[in-house]
Amino acid sequence: MFGSKRDEAMLPLYNAVVARARAPHWYLDGGVPDTVDGRFDMIAAVLSFVLLRLEGVPEGAGPSAALAERFVDDMDGQLRQMGIGDIVVGKHIGKMMAMLGGRLGAYREGLARGAIDDALVRNLYRGEAPAPAALAHVRDALLAWHAALAGLPAAQVIEGELG
Repeated sequence: MFGSKRDEAMLPLYNAVVARARAPHWYLDGGVPDTVDGRFDMIAAVLSFVLLRLEGVPEGAGPSAALAERFVDDMDGQLRQMGIGDIVVGKHIGKMMAMLGGRLGAYREGLARGAIDDALVRNLYRGEAPAPAALAHVRDALLAWHAALAGLPAAQVIEGELG
């Protein structure tokens, strides 16, 4: 429930996710489109990497669920600000959650294989490969951050200190 103590506790982490996803280098050097869709895709990518970090620890389940709820609440508010009416907001949120789930699976699989380029092209660039240097920038930055996240205590990640 929005406004609950658990939801409030996730605000620093969610804000850190959004801030990281809005860093200019993703859009300038990484060629991520600086559009509503591009920003959603970048938030979903960063959020996915945080959720993947938290799924590996027992204390991560509750915060992961609360973080996903915070994401839903934010997307709901964003859709309403864009003028999407109550009748269709639920459908859009359902679609966004399915997209997040798909991205989470794609990044999990890519990390397990040691190759996330295909997942990035499909999910971050929506099937249109960017210039090789742009893809390399995003891939290398995300993989370096993934490694850094793995080295952080889970409690630090949950508090929103993402390194």
